[in-house]
Amino acid sequence: MKLDLRNKKLLGINGLGRIGKLLLWNQIHLRHFDGIIVNCGREVGKDLDDLIQVMETDSTYGNIHKFLFGMVGRKAEIKVLDAEKPIIEIEGIPVKVLRQARDPKDINWLNEGVRIVVDCTGNFVDPTVSPESGKPCLRGHLEAGALKVICSAPFKSKSGIKVDNPDALTMIYGINHLQYNHREHHVISAASCTTTGLSHLIKPLLENKETSNIITASMSTIHASTNTQSILDSVPKAGATDLRKTRSVLNNIILSTTGVTKALEQVLPQIRNVGFMADSVRIPTSTVSLINLNVTFHTQLDAKGEPILSRKVINDIYKRASEGPQNGLLVYSERQNVSADLIGTMAAAVVEAHETHTRTGFMPIPAPCLEAAGVTTEKEILIPVTHAKIYGWYDNELGSYTNCLSQLTNYIEENTP
Repeated sequence: MKLDLRNKKLLGINGLGRIGKLLLWNQIHLRHFDGIIVNCGREVGKDLDDLIQVMETDSTYGNIHKFLFGMVGRKAEIKVLDAEKPIIEIEGIPVKVLRQARDPKDINWLNEGVRIVVDCTGNFVDPTVSPESGKPCLRGHLEAGALKVICSAPFKSKSGIKVDNPDALTMIYGINHLQYNHREHHVISAASCTTTGLSHLIKPLLENKETSNIITASMSTIHASTNTQSILDSVPKAGATDLRKTRSVLNNIILSTTGVTKALEQVLPQIRNVGFMADSVRIPTSTVSLINLNVTFHTQLDAKGEPILSRKVINDIYKRASEGPQNGLLVYSERQNVSADLIGTMAAAVVEAHETHTRTGFMPIPAPCLEAAGVTTEKEILIPVTHAKIYGWYDNELGSYTNCLSQLTNYIEENTP
């Protein structure tokens, strides 16, 4: 039986790992596409029921039934339409599974009728590599017949070449997705989970006059564990520079790095003028991460000599953003949350308003420095500077990242003739 959905909207998903499976769930819920083609590139388990179980269950979020209908809701209807292909139907949405090709160029998307593909393998992240190189690559999906390919990870060039291909663009839904041009952009990165959450915390600050004058900023993400970490201690590979990556994820708090700064500059170019630093601290939880954002602002004093920038001003900015332009993507919360409270929360970021703090000090500018700038004075000038600490939660797998990835995918499909 062929999945005959000619002239219908079909989504291709390459990879059925953490993001691939959760993207499948999200798209079943949204019902934006008429059918979904999932490429596993290999056999799964011993029979079709094993494959269905992989699609249906999740150790972090429960199962697809709970996701679609809640804890006390009905069970999702899953039927086998064709055991040979195989073709499965989940809540009326046909899902065909391909099990032969691992190289993107060998996945016959054209024959399957797929125009939009999301690559969720994490293996193909370099948009500078072409299929002519003989290596499996992201652009192989285009050679296989797809019109657009979306990478569920930040672009990264292994050759060290700067990623400046004119048809490649990094986009985050709700931040810069309106830059998409179907004539120009064919390879898209949806950045990372941390960049997604962070960009939605930074955006309101840049767009309000009270907070747009940023001197410097830094971020630490207290990040849930991922599949890139070792379950138990293992021996580092030859030439390894970070021995902590091979230490047990179950037993340690592990200092790590993050490439969020470069990705953030691509979606919010204004941040290039800010001395921004970022790092990551991995902790032994399965999902939900926490951004600790520290920002220093040039500020002003009111008529009474008090700083105009305060905890209330910053929280009000986030509250307005959550009710206005970032509604549905940014959540303003005055609760005292813990990470488990945010599992499955469908938002890019959740501001923990209870923990927003500000302090204002005065930075002295000595007279010689002022004179060098053409200002004649015998006394130093004190410049008011406000430091703010802002916390934002994000469900780094389903609620924040996959949710925004899914909305970005739908937007690109809607705007691709």
